[in-house]
Amino acid sequence: MARSRLEKIGTIYTRTRGLIQSGAVHWDDRPLWYDLYEAFPPLEEPRFDRPVPNVPLKKIFYEEDKIRALLHNRNKQIGTVNMFNNASSTLSKRFIEAYKKLEKQHDGSASQEQLYEETIELLQRERQKQAEMQLEDEQVSLVSSFKRAQEQRERFKDSANIAIKVSDLFKKE
Repeated sequence: MARSRLEKIGTIYTRTRGLIQSGAVHWDDRPLWYDLYEAFPPLEEPRFDRPVPNVPLKKIFYEEDKIRALLHNRNKQIGTVNMFNNASSTLSKRFIEAYKKLEKQHDGSASQEQLYEETIELLQRERQKQAEMQLEDEQVSLVSSFKRAQEQRERFKDSANIAIKVSDLFKKE
């Protein structure tokens, strides 16, 4: 058996090896990393009580991260993102693109605050234009669908002038 699930007792390798040896996990169902671990074992066994090496961590920040942080710090309620919709980009991505474009236009002479305000105004105008276009599209589609319905009604009106009386249906001949 695997004996214990507690991470302090053994490593993930020893617990997996125990499952394979006991027959709880079939050899063909072993994890992908198992063969690699056996072929190239680590120099030091990865245990929970091993002291952490004192290695300085590199700070990895991109220019986009600083701009994104500026947006998210000032706007806490941005909303949700539909990850299935690849057709439109996220608000963060649009903000970064607009911010960089404005930064290039100002050639670095504008302050971060000024660029932020202009970018927010630009995105708001863009959103208003989209809302107006959607409203126009809805109106056009409503009018055109109404006209189509009227045309269909007139076509069927001519063919529906068949005089059938209900009493004629139940007459015995």
